[in-house]
Amino acid sequence: MLARLHFHARGAQTRLFNQPGAWSPFCLVKPVFEKVPKRDWESFHCEIVRGRDYGTRWHFHPEFQITLALQSSGHRVVGDHIAPLTDGDIVLLGANLPHVWHQDENTGKDVHAIIVRFDPQALGADFFKLPEMEPVRRLLDRASRGLEVRGKARGAVAAHMRRIAEVEGLPRILELLAILHTLAEAKSEARPLASTGYLPKLESADQGRMQRVCDFIHTHLTEDIDRAQLAKLAHLSEGAFSRFFHSRTGKTVPEYVNEVRIGRACRMLAEDAANITDIAMDCGYRNLANFNRRFRQVTGMTPSHYRSKFRGAAGM
Repeated sequence: MLARLHFHARGAQTRLFNQPGAWSPFCLVKPVFEKVPKRDWESFHCEIVRGRDYGTRWHFHPEFQITLALQSSGHRVVGDHIAPLTDGDIVLLGANLPHVWHQDENTGKDVHAIIVRFDPQALGADFFKLPEMEPVRRLLDRASRGLEVRGKARGAVAAHMRRIAEVEGLPRILELLAILHTLAEAKSEARPLASTGYLPKLESADQGRMQRVCDFIHTHLTEDIDRAQLAKLAHLSEGAFSRFFHSRTGKTVPEYVNEVRIGRACRMLAEDAANITDIAMDCGYRNLANFNRRFRQVTGMTPSHYRSKFRGAAGM
């Protein structure tokens, strides 16, 4: 069984994992809800993880999360995105985004990580509505797909994360705000992870119009989606709608629909035991060859390879 030691000091909470996690031998599972601990004297939770693994499984929680992997070797899964874990890796996760960090036991390398989980409402319901916080609001919207931190921002955020683990009180809050400010200013160094279709989040003044269009796409994924229908929903001509849609999403309608379908397929491959042909049909593809081709275009691998890699990366 998993050995957990909790040290309750007035700083970061430390978890030591002395043995590998006892994963259930399920091939495919849905993410589980995780209740994030928060102590009476803190507005957000900071945790230091040391040991053989991260001690978690495929899960989600309503809090935002920043993870700094100071020392780690394995894979992380964010939504439908899988990537290798390397020392210094930093990711910002949005609320309720399924994820898992999986340490490769064969490397003989222990985990050393700092994890911060926070609810923006903890700083006051109106705090992030302040005009000065608009860049941070946009950052938190983008985090709905998960953001990998790169470039100079990575070093700056890592320094703030180390300090969060060492201080308490107001300095901790200031360090968290400094992280959010750094990431909000360095948009090009925060790369989205999960696909557009996995958890769509709109960042437009035309949200109502776009929401009607996106809701229609998601509801009718198994059908042929006609641009004329979408243009009518948006109250635009077909030409104007195409320009409008591309300016808001950076994609054409067929590209977006394909990503949404593949995002659904990735989720089903991870969580559903159905065979790949049935999944292809459930995602709107009429034949398996076309599904395989489109899937490879988006993910860089075949559906069967994705399912196999997900199982391994998620520790299933």
